[in-house]
This record gives sequence, structure tokens and C-alpha cells, in this order.
Amino acid sequence: MTDAHVRARGGDGGGQKRDLTYPPLPQALTVPVYDNHTHMEIADGVGDGGDGPLDYREHLDRASSVGVRGVVQVGTDLATSQWSASIAAREPRVLAAVALHPNEAPVLDEQGLLDEHLAGIAELAALPRVRAIGETGLDFFRTGDDGRAAQIRSFEEHIRIAKDHDLALTIHDRDAHDAVVEVLERVGAPERTVFHCFSGGPELARLCAERGWYMSFAGTVTFKNAQNLRDALHVAPRHLIMIETDAPFLTPTPFRGRPNAPYLIPHTLRSMAETLGTDASMLAAQITSNTELVYGAWDAEPVTVVQ
Repeated sequence: MTDAHVRARGGDGGGQKRDLTYPPLPQALTVPVYDNHTHMEIADGVGDGGDGPLDYREHLDRASSVGVRGVVQVGTDLATSQWSASIAAREPRVLAAVALHPNEAPVLDEQGLLDEHLAGIAELAALPRVRAIGETGLDFFRTGDDGRAAQIRSFEEHIRIAKDHDLALTIHDRDAHDAVVEVLERVGAPERTVFHCFSGGPELARLCAERGWYMSFAGTVTFKNAQNLRDALHVAPRHLIMIETDAPFLTPTPFRGRPNAPYLIPHTLRSMAETLGTDASMLAAQITSNTELVYGAWDAEPVTVVQ
């Protein structure tokens, strides 16, 4: 599968028009980091000249130019997980995470396809450059009470797959902190568990720290109205912090609302360093070490598909 994109970003709602131009390149980092959660399969954004959205090669080239060493490309259904694994097999700057997003589970369950698609994720988990199961978890924002049983069953099966293959687990947790923690504690969390786009406050950060769960901060930590995330960042032990874009979503300040991309990680990294009162290069070195502990080295398994 070599298509540049699998899907397009949906509308933001409310009838508001977004600025679809990509932000300029930031100043390059001195010490490189990884974007540990991105969605390059989503077409979003245009260049100043009106050219279309960046494909994954362009994303990676821009990222490399500013000190973003590699990315974890994350699937959210069987098709995007297959695409993610395919790109990781051909591109040494990419590792893959595969899963069914929590909001997919109730839909697939109603169609009688949930078990079949979970089996497909389990097959992908055996591939050498697939290093995480995710994003999985619970989302009580978009799914009502009638869909929660399917979400929980899917989450539990993803946890089993991650442990069976000794892979990291990437958590999607939206308006479901207590329920996510309950499932992880009841079923048993994998050794390397990551709260993607960490959205809790200091209390959840303390709980994660006690359990050795990683907290990955996205562009939201730069938002003016997100003091709870900066408070959580102060609580989080440095050895459990990672960084991500969740591109094309959650573009950091000062470009909030415009298309996000892995090359914009430096904005979030520098904002985090400022919040913590530390040197950006020291923080980058710690985050890089953490990320490699979670996912392994990007060059540990060679690419197997010729470009």
C-alpha cells in the first residue's frame, strides 16, 4: 500500500474556516527528539503556493531538517494500521503503532466485525517495525453509555495483544480517566504504557508516576487555557515524559488551528522546557532516551521494502 494518504481530516464543526496553510519551519533543535504519535495518513493543509497536503516523505524531510529524528505513525482502524505498518516497512524514520480507536469499537461491534478486525490488528502486531499497540483506550466524549461495553472489550483485547507481543501500549483517554485506570489495573498494564496526548491534571500525573506509566505531551500543553497540563508536567518525573504532535491535530501555539505536522515539535519542546525552567537541549536528551526505551531503536530492525 503506497498511497500518500488514506483519509482526509474531517471538518471542525461550527462553520468556522481554518487557515489551512502549513506554518513555517521552526528553529532547529540542537538535540534531536522523536514525535512519538502522529497521523501522516491524514490529508490536511496546503502550502503557500496552494499545493496540496504533504505526503509522508515530505513530512519526514521537514521533520529531519529541524531535529525531529523519527516518528511513530499511529493507526486508528484496520486500514490505517495496515498503512502505518506498510510505511514503517519502507521508511527507516518511521515505526508503527496499530489499533482500533475506541470510537471504532462500537461501530464494528454493531456490524459484527469487531473480532475480525481485532484479529487483523493481532496479525500486524507480529511485524518487526510495529512497536506499539495503539491508539486504544476509552473515549466517553464521543461514545455514549450504549457503546462503552464494546470499547472496554476492545481495550482489554488490545492490552492482551500488546502483552503477547511485548509491545508498548498507547492509550487514548478522553473524559475517561477513572475507567481507563480501572481497566489497566484490573487486566494488568503492559510494561511500557503511554498516555498519549496526556489530558489529565496533577492527580492523574501522580498516579501515572506511581505506576511507571509514561505521559506524552502534545501541543495542548502550550495552550493558554491548559494550565492543568503544565501543572501535570511539573509533577511528571522527567524519566516518564515524552512528546508528540498528534498531527494534523493540536497544533502548538503560536499556530493553533493551522495544520500540525511532525516538524512543529520544536515549539512544544521549547514551551515544555520553559514551563519546567530547564534547558531545551537537556529536556530533549531526556525525552529521546525515554522514547527509545519505550519503542526501541528506530534502526534495530531494517526496512524490508524497497522505496
